[in-house]
Amino acid sequence: FAPEDFFMYLKNPSDHPIAMGFWLFSALVVLFDIVVVAERFCIYLCPYARVQSVLYDNDTLNPIYDEKRGGALYDNQGRLFPLPPKKRSTENECVNCLHCVQVCPTHIDIRKGLQLECINCLECVDACTITMAKYNRPSLIQWSSTNAINTRQKVRLVRLKTIAYMGVIAVVIALLAITSFKKERMLLDINRNSDLYELRSSGYVDNDYVFLFHNTDNKDHEFYFNILGQKDIHIKKPLNPIAIKAGQKIKAVVI
Repeated sequence: FAPEDFFMYLKNPSDHPIAMGFWLFSALVVLFDIVVVAERFCIYLCPYARVQSVLYDNDTLNPIYDEKRGGALYDNQGRLFPLPPKKRSTENECVNCLHCVQVCPTHIDIRKGLQLECINCLECVDACTITMAKYNRPSLIQWSSTNAINTRQKVRLVRLKTIAYMGVIAVVIALLAITSFKKERMLLDINRNSDLYELRSSGYVDNDYVFLFHNTDNKDHEFYFNILGQKDIHIKKPLNPIAIKAGQKIKAVVI
């Protein structure tokens, strides 16, 4: 299947109902996702949220609200306190401007803690940085970890879990590198010709096919046709081997 063949299919969509139906369905799904689902995709459908709940721990980097400085806004059951932090204690730095909530694309309150809906876009960090800069204070929401915030120490990037992750990634990259060197020397795509079969007076039936050869090797090769186990099928054209240079593509009509 050559790229230019796709545009030939578009000229006669009724001749390719399955292909056209697939493209139409895909377009409708994308349109529905953009117009209707919107950011709810991140909340209910995106697999990243489910993956992060398994891989995260207290040393994982993520946008995190510093409750020690800003003050808690939610209790242990996730219920919002009736009074904002500043009104409960003057030592709390959070002014409850809600800028971090307003800029969040998934409409969550990062001050509630790590949530599955968070996509780590850091919009809340930027919003809080701008607000707290007016008070000459650092941002209450930082790109840090739970342990680093609680202990006031640096984030532990090198630990057993991250080493294991890097080991798995290294193995996957090595396997991809190994398999990439074992590529096929030739790619072949077969399509029927636009003409129907032709019935000869002798009783034989001629079928035309278009073969697209792609020599993916770095050497020149010759390819030929040979039918095994079928005495009633014969190839009339081509009779000679097809020479294809390295990296070259050639179309051939086979009868």
